[in-house]
Amino acid sequence: MKRSTETTVSEHELGCAEQLARFFPGAAAVRVPVQVTALRGGRAKLREATVLEFGGTQHAIFLSTLPLEFEDRVRLERDPHGAAVADATVVAVQYHEGRKAVAVKFTQGLCDWVMQP
Repeated sequence: MKRSTETTVSEHELGCAEQLARFFPGAAAVRVPVQVTALRGGRAKLREATVLEFGGTQHAIFLSTLPLEFEDRVRLERDPHGAAVADATVVAVQYHEGRKAVAVKFTQGLCDWVMQP
């Protein structure tokens, strides 16, 4: 009998963002602090500070407490002075153990600042 010293991570042990990232093969683990603003009609601006957990030139994944749903539009801002801003559309939402991960696709094409440290 052979013993394995390798440990496998079950789906249950993966975090919410990690589970969602499995559906985006081009997404890499990143830690990018951003401000997320829901772009909805009306006067109220729904906004929160969060961290991009996974990203690529076309997509980003982050944990959120905002009431975001499929096809909602958001603005991601890395720099408070407006140097690194991208508009995006929600393409997936993952709920897990009371948390919510949101995947967005950038609307203006490639977004390189997501992958920069």
